[in-house]
Amino acid sequence: MSAPVQARWSHVGLNCRDQRVTEEFYRRWFGFERARVVEADGSRVVFLKSGPVYLELFPTTAEPAFVTAKDGPDHPGAARHLAFQVDDVDAFMAAAGHELEVLLGPLAFDEFIPGWKTVWVADPDGVVVEVSQGYTDQTPEELRSYA
Repeated sequence: MSAPVQARWSHVGLNCRDQRVTEEFYRRWFGFERARVVEADGSRVVFLKSGPVYLELFPTTAEPAFVTAKDGPDHPGAARHLAFQVDDVDAFMAAAGHELEVLLGPLAFDEFIPGWKTVWVADPDGVVVEVSQGYTDQTPEELRSYA
């Protein structure tokens, strides 16, 4: 029997009504930079990169499939939200002023992890973006209790 294939995370593809506006949102708030542009069949696809994480921006003129709310859609087959870690959610939100559409929070989850705090915002196309601080994994011993 051969060893399993070692897969690595590649990217998330996002449909965008205005790629420039969406690119600026992820550049400004989350540090992404343009890594590649592909043009084929009259369409442009833009790849953004932040560390090992890529976003692939596709143009679209379609209407949204659902209304953006709270921590994201609960429709099967749809991503609920994208998530980013920051050192301080309150400082992040203070820097944003009123420029980001807050959908939910900030909420503290100290009963699960002391210092875990999260806020959910919307990107220009209605994709829900979670911004949180303080998340940590459970220990192997804690995880075994859920086996």
